[in-house]
Amino acid sequence: MLLPKRVKYRRVHRGRMTGKAYRGNKVTYGDFGLQALEPSWITSNQIEAARIAMTRYCKRFGKVWIKIFPDKPVTEKPAETRMGSGKGSPEYWVAVVKPGRVMFELGGVDEATAREAMRLAAMKLPVKCKFVKKEETEGEQ
Repeated sequence: MLLPKRVKYRRVHRGRMTGKAYRGNKVTYGDFGLQALEPSWITSNQIEAARIAMTRYCKRFGKVWIKIFPDKPVTEKPAETRMGSGKGSPEYWVAVVKPGRVMFELGGVDEATAREAMRLAAMKLPVKCKFVKKEETEGEQ
């Protein structure tokens, strides 16, 4: 599971997920990528599940890059607790993903294998995703 080693503040505001991703929207390391089409919070467990699905399908051939990192803590108050008495304690970590963000990259495998591996990974994520190649994302500006 991914989480930061240390943070400046334990609790953060929820924030807004408006707009498109202007950074991290190109395939840079591998040959193929998985691009988000809608905004969402993606938990560290979901990232790990997607990574495992990809590596298992590729039978450990090729290389997987994870281009998102869960650095936002999400707090929850205990069940059956009265209102007030401050914010809850951090329970899990999320990565804020905007439309256009390339979340995973894959290299060293053929396109058919990469397409199926990315499809399996996309099933584990709470967003609609698109399979992209390196050439497709370089032309966009």
